[in-house]
Amino acid sequence: MKEQMTVDITGMTCASCSTRIEKVLNKMEGVEATVNLAMENASVTYESEKINPDDIFNKINDLGYGVRNEKMDLDVFGMTCAACSTRIEKVLNKMDGMVSATVNLATESASVEFNSAVLSADKIISKIQDLGYDAKEKVQREAKAQQKEEEINAKKRKLFISILLSLPLLYTMIGHAPWDTGLPMPHLLMNPWFQLLLATPVQFWIGGQFYVGAYKSLKNKSANMDVLVALGTSAAYFYSLAEAIKTIGNPNYMPHLYFETSAVLITLILVGKLFEALAKGRTTEAISKLLSLQAKEATVIRDGEEIKIPIEEVKVNDTIIVKPGEKIPVDGKVVSGQSAVDEAMITGESIPVEKAVGDTLIGATINKNGTLTMTATKVGKDTALAGIIKVVEDAQGSKAPIQRVADQISGIFVPIVVAIAIVTFLVWYFVITPGDFASALETAIAVLVIACPCALGLATPTSIMVGTGKGAENGILFKGGEHLEATHKINAIVLDKTGTITKGKPSVTDLEIFGDGDKVLKYLVSAEKASEHPLAEAIVEYGNAKNIEVLPMDEFAAIPGHGIEATISGEKVFVGTRKLMGKEGIEFARYEERLERLETEGKTAMMIAINNKVSGIVAVADTVKETAKTAIEELKSMGIEVYMLTGDNTRTAKAIAAQVGVENVIAEVLPEEKANHVKELQLKGKKVAMVGDGINDAPALALADIGIAIGTGTDVAIEAADVTILGGELTLIPKAISLSKKTMQNIRQNLFWALAYNSAGIPIAAMGLLAPWVAGAAMAFSSVSVVTNSLRLKRIKL
Repeated sequence: MKEQMTVDITGMTCASCSTRIEKVLNKMEGVEATVNLAMENASVTYESEKINPDDIFNKINDLGYGVRNEKMDLDVFGMTCAACSTRIEKVLNKMDGMVSATVNLATESASVEFNSAVLSADKIISKIQDLGYDAKEKVQREAKAQQKEEEINAKKRKLFISILLSLPLLYTMIGHAPWDTGLPMPHLLMNPWFQLLLATPVQFWIGGQFYVGAYKSLKNKSANMDVLVALGTSAAYFYSLAEAIKTIGNPNYMPHLYFETSAVLITLILVGKLFEALAKGRTTEAISKLLSLQAKEATVIRDGEEIKIPIEEVKVNDTIIVKPGEKIPVDGKVVSGQSAVDEAMITGESIPVEKAVGDTLIGATINKNGTLTMTATKVGKDTALAGIIKVVEDAQGSKAPIQRVADQISGIFVPIVVAIAIVTFLVWYFVITPGDFASALETAIAVLVIACPCALGLATPTSIMVGTGKGAENGILFKGGEHLEATHKINAIVLDKTGTITKGKPSVTDLEIFGDGDKVLKYLVSAEKASEHPLAEAIVEYGNAKNIEVLPMDEFAAIPGHGIEATISGEKVFVGTRKLMGKEGIEFARYEERLERLETEGKTAMMIAINNKVSGIVAVADTVKETAKTAIEELKSMGIEVYMLTGDNTRTAKAIAAQVGVENVIAEVLPEEKANHVKELQLKGKKVAMVGDGINDAPALALADIGIAIGTGTDVAIEAADVTILGGELTLIPKAISLSKKTMQNIRQNLFWALAYNSAGIPIAAMGLLAPWVAGAAMAFSSVSVVTNSLRLKRIKL
């Protein structure tokens, strides 16, 4: 059985790290992994029969990286003696993914450390509840963000100390200037032992992370950014140390010192890493915004009393009171009350939706004017908002195909750079400046430092993160980086009619009855009562409005794409198309003119036959969405061919298509045939997007190059799609294509500049035109510039 998990990884510094981990994990039997440098995690699919998650974690640790564990404190209820706490502790420690669990009877609490890739807070609490106790989480939702903030603060502290120690050394660079600066140069600053005193903590304490990373990388027969930094700065430091030693007993010796080079390099790299971390934090703002939409607490009725509880403690079937102005805490149904609810954050619809008993409520939407009593149907990770957040998180952690180029380059980049640096040193030492070790060393250090592959590794994932986040903020959910990349390639789009181009809420417009009007109407409404088709709903609503009595049925069958058949009071009833009547041998030629007239008006006309005789015609019309025409015009202006797919007859389909400006109409299509029409377009060499909202659209959505589900539709359609449009706003489709194009443009810019920077920087450094500290500054700037360029996507207009 295949399982999925997301593993948070610590210690990755550049694209070589992520490529190395990904390569090794994918060599493990039954494992498929994608490692994301920007998100600092790995998305892993594994076969549970072949491999244990702990084996995967151990492999990551063996490679010299870490797996980040989560810590959580729980309040535990119901313990009465030491046997209780011991029992809970023992069971928790046996759970897969549990690192450690300690239960304290005196404080009625538990402290657990676990791997969130395998375990979750819900599973741990559920396990405690299975044992007959109860627990609730003490840790706040912001714990992970706080952990990140602490890491950034630690980086800031180290950087501050590094700057303090490096500034005096930076000042000594003035002494190496080829011109007279006129600035005073204290003798102490030029003392090699004083410089050694300043440079040593920077080299080995503050810069120790580079040595650790380089050792782990080399130990695993790989090479990453840490190797380059450790090699370059160590060469400068130890050469300077050797020069300082030469002054012992020889006070007239003028040493060539490069302590400032190593210290300033490390400081500049830390500056770049800090800016990079801060910028990367901004790429995940979309998730933070979505999380902030959630209600913090709910008013529930328990034991006949209204009590306020944290949102995490709400359970399915809880009765909840929502007052005017409050957020709906979880997904549920109205059991009493009436109000208007602002659902703009989910559907994009600015007009509040009226809610009454039986209506569905979506968590995080806002109750406007009346008090509602609701029953919770979905809580925690099952709510609509949690689902949206999960889609965005998965998309941000996924890898676009274009990233493979960067990964392949990064995998061989560092060894090549080291080789170039060695060749550079030898050429300078033996050819350009024979015997001048200092000049040769300085040039080789510049080559090592300028060539860091960080920018290359960040080029794609940061753009994907910002692009998917930007989409989510605008109601466009991409399920993965590969779908964000593929969307811009489509040149044909197939739109399902009902619920996509139209509102999917048809109503009866015409009813002609030939014979006993009361009987025909009763039979029509009774037969349609059992059908789930939107047209049937319209007929039933029409019957309810006229207080028509619904008769019991003996038999019922839906005939997809044709209509229905039923047996009522022993009489056979058919409601449907010409095809259905023709198939059953029912004569309808005399009504052809009436049918054509209704269909020319864009209405769906159906015949009612009782005992093999046409007894009436009912016409139903579905109104076109206000923005459908605008959206289709935008798609056509982008050079995309637009097709409309429907089960309606050709005449009705063309009438509706004419209203929205669609020339390509595929009508009278049975549900199972929709995927075939998508396939036909693909065989003509077109990149096809399918847009739909119903269960019968799912096969076509899955087959299309890009499946786009309308978020007002069914869960099955949304599950089968690659992109989900929240609400029914069709203008979001051209916006999704535009966002895909702009994101891909941004990725190409990042990759171009990252590659161009290294391609130009290495030869310039090899020619001796860059001082090592300038190379270090340029390297730091390259990573920050790539992330900053990705952040420009946040400001684009869709």
